Amino acid sequence: MKEYKDQMNHTIRLSAPPRRIVSLVPSQTELLYDLGLEEEVVGITKFCIHPKEWFRTKNRVGGTKNISLEKVLSLQPDLLIGNKEENEKENIENLKSHVPTWMSDICSLSDAIEMIEKVGELVGKTVKALEISAQIKDSFAQFKSENFERFSGESPSVLYLIWRNPYLSAGKNTFIDSILSECGFSNFTHEDRYPEIVMNSKKSPNYIFLSSEPYPFKEKHIDELNLIYPKSKIILVDGEMFSWYGSRLLKATAYFKEIYLELN
Repeated sequence: MKEYKDQMNHTIRLSAPPRRIVSLVPSQTELLYDLGLEEEVVGITKFCIHPKEWFRTKNRVGGTKNISLEKVLSLQPDLLIGNKEENEKENIENLKSHVPTWMSDICSLSDAIEMIEKVGELVGKTVKALEISAQIKDSFAQFKSENFERFSGESPSVLYLIWRNPYLSAGKNTFIDSILSECGFSNFTHEDRYPEIVMNSKKSPNYIFLSSEPYPFKEKHIDELNLIYPKSKIILVDGEMFSWYGSRLLKATAYFKEIYLELN
């Protein structure tokens, strides 16, 4: 029996490498795919859209907030992998009473890298996980060195919106806040987590990023917000690149370079 500690400081015990895994979080599902667990992953959520072939063919156990215990148990899993923020606590506690459940808790890039390495060890793919985490660390280090001027002096402010009616933004102590900082921006929102924003033009951010998820912002919303913040540059951004904390981070810095070009 081997023990594994998750990012919420809970310990699970496995007698052998897991052979029937259910993933409860989209970004971690994509990581499991990139770790080469085609046969081992038997269940995902309805929001696990990457990779497309898994979305089409894998069993779905509900949404991230309403996982079906009945569907999970029908798959006879020996491991569940979830996340503190994306999954409901009560739902997870219920699942834990039936199946070993490993939970991530991610608010920074370093947390994400730790998760990748820990999950790799958990599922018997340590070498591949270390390869992925090293590539991510190298890509962000190179990204910063190539854009050094953006990481010195006063950072331009970004209001990062994730919802409309009411407007909600990504605030402090979120993974998105960490990624904004990694990109050389400061967060216009100083409150924690995902506060509701009262829109007014008394103070304007340098930029407003309208995320593609969870609310699907479109071009028409740029026009709407330009009326309130005429001095701010407003663009649509790929929410997956700012909020997915698995192996999608391998693609993130190339995307952030495109964002810089759009802002200039």
